[in-house]
Amino acid sequence: MSAEQVSSLCEQLVKAVTVIMDPASTQRYRLEALKFCEEFKEKCPICVPCGLKLAEKTQTAIVRHFGLQILEHVVKFRWNNMPRLEKVYLKNNVMGLISSGTQSILEEESHIKDVLSRIVVEMIKREWPQHWPDMLKELDTLSKQGETQTELVMFILLRLAEDVVTFQTLPTQRRRDIQQTLTQNMEKIFSFLLTTLQQNVNKYRRMKTDLAQEPKAQANCRVGIAALNTLAGYIDWVALSHITADNCKLLEMLCLLLNEPELQIGAAECLLIAVSRKGKLEDRKPLMVLFGDVAMHYILSAAQTADGEGLVEKHYVFLKRLCQVLCALGSQLCALLGSDSDVETPANFGKYLDSFLAFTTHPSQFLRSSTQITWGALFRHEVLSRDPLLLAMIPKYLRASMTNLVKVGFPSKTDSPSCEYSRFDFDSDEDFNAFFNSFRAQQGEVMRMACRLDPRTGFQMAGEWLKYQLTAPVDTGPMNSKTGEGLCSIFSPSFVQWDAMTFFSESVISQMFRTLDKDQIPVNDGIDLLQLVLNFETKDPLILSCVLTNVSALFPFVTYRPEYLPQVLSKLFASVTFEVIEESKFVMSVQAPRTRAVKNVRRHACSSIIKMCRDYPQLVLPNFEMLYNHVKQLLSNELLLTQMEKCALMEALVLISNQFKDYERQKAFLEELMAPVAGLWLSPEMQRVLSDPEAFISYVGADNKIADPVLEDPSGLNRSRISFCVYTILGVVKRARWPAATEEAKAGGFLVGYMPSGSPIYRNPCTEQVLKLLDNLLALIRTHNNLYKPEMVARLGETFAKALDMLEVEKNAILGLPQPLLELYDSPVYKTVLERMQGFFCTLYDNCFHILGNAGPSMQQDFYTVEGLATQLLSSAFINLNNIPDYRLRPMLRVFVKPLVLSCPSEYYETLVCPMLGPLFTYLHMRLSQKWQVINQRSMLCEDDAADDNPESQEMLEEQLVRLLTREVMDLITVCCVSKKGVEHNTTAAVDGDDDEAMATEVTPPASAELTELGKCLMKQEDVCTALLITAYASLSWKDTLSCQRTTTQLCWPLLKQVLPGNLLPDAVSWFFTSVLKGLQTHGQHDGCMAALVHLAFQIYEALRPRYAELKAVMEQIPDIQRDSLEQFDSKLLNPTLQKVADKRRKDHFKRLITGCIGKPLGEQFRKEVHIRNLPSLFKKVKPSLETDVLENEDGEGLTALFEP
Repeated sequence: MSAEQVSSLCEQLVKAVTVIMDPASTQRYRLEALKFCEEFKEKCPICVPCGLKLAEKTQTAIVRHFGLQILEHVVKFRWNNMPRLEKVYLKNNVMGLISSGTQSILEEESHIKDVLSRIVVEMIKREWPQHWPDMLKELDTLSKQGETQTELVMFILLRLAEDVVTFQTLPTQRRRDIQQTLTQNMEKIFSFLLTTLQQNVNKYRRMKTDLAQEPKAQANCRVGIAALNTLAGYIDWVALSHITADNCKLLEMLCLLLNEPELQIGAAECLLIAVSRKGKLEDRKPLMVLFGDVAMHYILSAAQTADGEGLVEKHYVFLKRLCQVLCALGSQLCALLGSDSDVETPANFGKYLDSFLAFTTHPSQFLRSSTQITWGALFRHEVLSRDPLLLAMIPKYLRASMTNLVKVGFPSKTDSPSCEYSRFDFDSDEDFNAFFNSFRAQQGEVMRMACRLDPRTGFQMAGEWLKYQLTAPVDTGPMNSKTGEGLCSIFSPSFVQWDAMTFFSESVISQMFRTLDKDQIPVNDGIDLLQLVLNFETKDPLILSCVLTNVSALFPFVTYRPEYLPQVLSKLFASVTFEVIEESKFVMSVQAPRTRAVKNVRRHACSSIIKMCRDYPQLVLPNFEMLYNHVKQLLSNELLLTQMEKCALMEALVLISNQFKDYERQKAFLEELMAPVAGLWLSPEMQRVLSDPEAFISYVGADNKIADPVLEDPSGLNRSRISFCVYTILGVVKRARWPAATEEAKAGGFLVGYMPSGSPIYRNPCTEQVLKLLDNLLALIRTHNNLYKPEMVARLGETFAKALDMLEVEKNAILGLPQPLLELYDSPVYKTVLERMQGFFCTLYDNCFHILGNAGPSMQQDFYTVEGLATQLLSSAFINLNNIPDYRLRPMLRVFVKPLVLSCPSEYYETLVCPMLGPLFTYLHMRLSQKWQVINQRSMLCEDDAADDNPESQEMLEEQLVRLLTREVMDLITVCCVSKKGVEHNTTAAVDGDDDEAMATEVTPPASAELTELGKCLMKQEDVCTALLITAYASLSWKDTLSCQRTTTQLCWPLLKQVLPGNLLPDAVSWFFTSVLKGLQTHGQHDGCMAALVHLAFQIYEALRPRYAELKAVMEQIPDIQRDSLEQFDSKLLNPTLQKVADKRRKDHFKRLITGCIGKPLGEQFRKEVHIRNLPSLFKKVKPSLETDVLENEDGEGLTALFEP
C-alpha cells in the first residue's frame, strides 16, 4: 500500500489519540475517536506500517505508545494468519526499534519501554525456540550496544519469565517448550545477568563521585536496578545450583549491594527470594554461607546505616526487607539443623540473635511483629532450643516483650516514637488496633514458648512488673475518662501499662504451672503477689479489671494454700457490685446508667467467680455456705445487680452443687435456688402475660409513647423480671450435671438404668424444676413469634415502632463494618429506652432457644419423652415463621434445632425429630427459594440502573442475611443427614466470616460421606426426601460460594445415592443434573467450587447415564459442545466390555465436554481470546524398534493380544 495512504491514516490516528487523551474532549467525541482506533486495530490491513510509523522517535510519547500498542495487537491477534515474510519484517523492525528507535535510557518514558518489551515477548511466546533459535544471541548482541538496549533486554527476560513461569499465560505445550529451553540455557542466562549486574555496578561506583560523569553513572545504576529486578524473576524457580554456583558468588554480590543506597532494595528483594527457597535440604545447605562473617557484617552494617538515617520511607522499606531476610535465614537454619543433619549451629549464631533482637526492639510496631514467628520457631526447635546462646536470649526477649505489649503507636497520636512509623503502615487507628490485637496474641504464644524453656525468669519478671504497677502513681494522661474525674481512659499511660503487664503475667504464670513440677512451683512468692493484689484498692474501673485478671492468673497458687480462698472471694464479690461514686448521683426510675467500663468490671468479676467454680470446684466446695450466703444477700435487693449478674452468681452455685455428688441433696438445693423464679414464672399474672401477645406488649411497655426516651422507662422492672427468670432457667439447664464417673453417679443416685446398647442412663437433678416451667417457656416463645404478625407490630407504641428490629451492632457485624474503636469503654452512658427494648427482645429470643437447645443434652430422656413434645414445639417455636425475619430465624436454627437434633438418641427420631424436621425443611426450602428469586430478579434489574450505592443500604443487608441463613440451613441439613467420617463440620461460627475461605480449599469429596441414621429416617418420608434433595440441588445456583461448595462436597451425592436404587422419574434426573450445570454457570469462576461441581456432575453422569438417555440430551444443550467427543465419551461409558480409562482421564474428558457451561469471572467474559499455536515438538518421538513389529506380525493373534483384557 502506498506511503500516502499510510501517512494520511496515521494523521487521522494521531488526531484520534489526541482527542482520547485530551481532558477537555466531550464524551461523545472521545467515544467516536476510541471507536475509530479500535476498528482500525481490528480491521485495517496496513496495521504494521502504520504502527511502525507512529512509533518513530519523532512522534510524541502518547502517539508512540499507541503505535506500539497497534504492533502488540497485531502480534497477539493476527500472528497466526500473517505470511512468514511479514512476520520476519515485523520482528526485524521491532528489534530495530530496540536498537535505535528509542530515546536514551534516562529520557525514555517507562510505558514505552514496557510496551516494547511486551511485543518482543509476545513474539517469543509464538516462535521460540523452534522458529527463532537465535533469539538469545540477538538479545545478547543488542545488549552490547549500550545501557539503553541492555535495560530493554532485561525487561524482555523478566517479562518472559513472568508470563511463562509465574503467571503461566500460555498453552501447556508452548509453556513446556519455552520453560525447558530456558532451563537448558540457564547457565548462559544467569552468567549474562550476573555479568551485566557486575559491570554496571562497577562503572556506577567508579563514576558516581565524579559530577561530570553523573548522567553516565545514573544510566549504569538504572541497568543495575533492571538486572536486579530480572534476577528476582528467576531466582524464585531456577535450580538452586545456579544461585549457589561459584561459591555463592551471586549471594556475595547481593550482600555487597546492601550498602549501595540506590541498589539496596533490589538486592534485598533478591536475597529474600533466594533465602526463602524451599527444596531438597541438601541443595539448600550452601545458603548457610549467609551466616558467615562477611555476609553477616554486610547485612548488619546495612541495617544500622538505614536505621541511623531516621525515618525516610525508602530506608524504612529497606529495613522491612532486611528484617524479612533475617527471618527467612532463621527459617532455613531451623529446617537444616536437625538431630540427624551434619549442619552445625553457625559460629555467628549469637551475632544473628543480637541483630534479630534489634529488630524486635525497633520503634516500628510492624518490624517488631515481623520477628515473632521466627522467635517462635527458634524457641520450639529441637536443637536450637537447647543452645546456651538462645537460652541467654530469653530474658532479653521477654524484656523486649514487656515494652512491645504496651499498646502505643496509634497513627493519629504523637505519644510514642512508634506513631511516626505507624503512619506509614496503617491507614487509621482502627486498622492499627486490629493489627495490634493480633500481634499481641502472637507475642503471647511466643512468650509461652520462651517460658517453657525458662519458666522461672518469666515469673520473676512478671512479679517485679506487677509490684511496680501496684505502687506506681496513676497517670490518666491528657484525656479524662467520661466515667468520672481523674479516671483512666483506654489511652491513659497508666492503663496501657497495666493492660500490658496483665497480659504478660497471665501468659507467663499459666505457662509456669504447665511446665514446672508441683514441688518446684514458687508457692511463697506467688502467694505474696496474690496478697499484694488482693490488698490493692482502686476506684478506677479499667485498672480494677486488670487487677481481677491478675487475681485469676495467681489463683492456682490458692490450691496450695486454700486458707486464702475467702479473701479471694471477698475481693471478687466486692467487684460484682462495683460502682463509681459519681454515678449514684443520678437517681432514676430504674437505676443509674453505668458506663461500659463499670459494666465490664462487674461482668468480669462474675465470670471470674464462674471460672473459679468451674475449674476448681473441689477447692471451693468447703466454702460453699459462705458463697451461698454472699449470693443470697446480693439477690435480696432487686436493684443491686443486673439480671445477667444475678444469673452468673447462681450459675457459680450450681457448678459447685455438682460436687455434692448426691442427687437428693442437689435436687433440694436447686429447688430452693429456683423457688423465687418458679414463684414469679408460674404466678397467674405472668401466665397471662406470657401467653397473650397483647398483654405481653403492654407488660414490657412496648405499647407506650414516651416523652423522654432517655430518662423515662416505667416498665423496665417488668422486663427485668422476665429476663431474670429466663436467664436463671438457662443457667441451671446449662450447668447442672451428674458426676462424670459412673461409679460416683451410681453411688449418688443419678443412675436410673441402661440403654439396650449398654450405655448408662442418668437423671439430672434440675429436671423436675425445669420441666415445671416448660409450658410457660413455650408459651413465651409462641407469643414472641406472634409479635411479628402485622397486627401485633401495629400495636407497638410510637417510641417502639422499631423495637423488633436488629440492633445496630448486629447490622454492623453482618455487613462487616468495623466497630468504632475510640472510647469504646466510656460509651454509651445512656441507652435510649428503644435501644434497651431492642436489646431485651433480642436477648430474650436467643436465650429461650438456648434453653431448648441445652434441654436435650442436659435432661436427656426426661426431656425427649415429654408428652407430645414434637406437637408442642411445632405449635410454639415454629409458629408464624412467615413473618419471622431472617435475623431471628438464624439463631433459632443454630442454638435450638441443631443441638436438639445432634444430642437426640435414635430411639426418639420417629416420635420427635422427624415429625419436627419434616415440616421445617419443607418450609425452609420454600422460603429460601423465594428469597433467592427476589435477589436474582433484583440483580437483573440493577444491571440497568444501579440506583443505590450506599454500602449500608437495606438491600445489601437483606442479601447478606439471606446468604447467612442459607449457610445455616445447609449446615443444619448436612449435620442431620451426613455422617462426619472425613467431613469437617465446622460449627457455623465461621459462617459470618470471609467468603474467601471457599476459594482456598481443595475439594475431592470424602469418599466416606454416608447418610446418618437420622438422614435415612428423614429420607424414608417422601415429602421430606423431596424437600431435602430439591433444597440441596437448587442451592447450587444460589449466589453464595461458600454454601455451594460445602453442599456440593458434603451433601448432594450422599442424598442422591440414597434414592438411586428406587425408580427416579427421568425429569427428576435431568433436573438434578441440570442444577449442577447451572451451579457451574454461577460459580465456575471460583476454582474450589468449580472442581467440586465438575466432580459431582461427573459422578451423576457416570452413575445415571446408563439408565437415563435423557442425560445425554441435557449434555447436547451445553453451548459449544463437541458432539463427536460426547459420542466417544458415551460409547466408552456404555460399553462395559471396554477397559476403563483411568478415573482422572475420564474426568478431564468430561470437564472438557462441559466447558461451555462453566462460568467465567466478569473480567474475562468479554475478553478477546488470544490463540497461540503449538510448534513442532522439540523432542522427537522415538520410532518403535523392529523387535516389536516382529512380535505383532507373528502367526496367530500376536503376543500383544495376550495383554489385552
